[in-house]
Amino acid sequence: MTTKPKILVARAIFPDALAQLEEKFEVQSNQADDIFSPEQLRKHLAEVKGALVFGSERIDRNTLSDAKDLKIVANISVGYNNFDVPAMTAAGVMATNTPDVLTDTTADFGFALLMATARRITESEHWIRNGQWDKMSIVYNPLGMDLHHTTLGIIGMGRIGQGIAKRALGFGMKVMYHNRKRLSETDEKACGARYVDKETLLREADHVVLVVPYSAESHHLIGAKEIALMKPTATLVNIARGGIVDDAALAAALKAKTIFAAGLDVYEGEPKVHPELLKLSNVVLAPHIASATEKTRRAMVALAIDNLNAALEGKRPPSLINTELWKN
Repeated sequence: MTTKPKILVARAIFPDALAQLEEKFEVQSNQADDIFSPEQLRKHLAEVKGALVFGSERIDRNTLSDAKDLKIVANISVGYNNFDVPAMTAAGVMATNTPDVLTDTTADFGFALLMATARRITESEHWIRNGQWDKMSIVYNPLGMDLHHTTLGIIGMGRIGQGIAKRALGFGMKVMYHNRKRLSETDEKACGARYVDKETLLREADHVVLVVPYSAESHHLIGAKEIALMKPTATLVNIARGGIVDDAALAAALKAKTIFAAGLDVYEGEPKVHPELLKLSNVVLAPHIASATEKTRRAMVALAIDNLNAALEGKRPPSLINTELWKN
């Protein structure tokens, strides 16, 4: 009798998706959804040929040190800053992610977070819950900032950034963007977007949205110096990755009202949040949920499973990151 290959599912997934995997593999599952320590993860990876992981699992030289039979680690995420890709490549382990399937959902959320931030929606809800509605008036409301006919600055103009830009057009917003590489004239026209340098964007935008991938180069891309360039009426929204923004500098700026407000879905050191951010009313906080709809999360899991299946069948995974491992 043929032994099924062993795989690891490092966090909870949909039961029907798990059942699908169990038809083909011997599965070590974690439906309790506990986050493994690096040592626990190292031990699990030593026993399997493939793994499905999330951003909470750091795959590096240490966790791969005993993984002699491991062929693939499939991230259920478009971002992969939890992967040490050079270490994975050196170990001969394929790295994959889940691009494209979450673009529109994440762009929807980015715009929703922008609206909640500019219009102080969560702060206003707290007024109601705290019995302060009777203290609200034309002047003493939590007054917000308009989106319509203002200028939106997008830093990072990949698929999600372009999706946000297209949504902004429906609000009559002027869109400017900064990116490592300028878009084609056709794409700029489709987004109604104008390319500018980062400093110009920060100075002129009424609202700034960050959608850049995390790397050593983008670490603290927005710090105290950059925030100081922004208008005191501006908002800053981060749906990219924790570490893109210096959270301590942002908290200080929000407290000093250097900028009007911020909306955050990602944080340095998450799931921990900088304690000063938790004390402020002019920041909207979300727990990294930009892609969190059932349809999209199912699509992400399905693509990760497709990547896993392909690698263990000797085929090229659909979204292989370290393409140099594929010689066929």
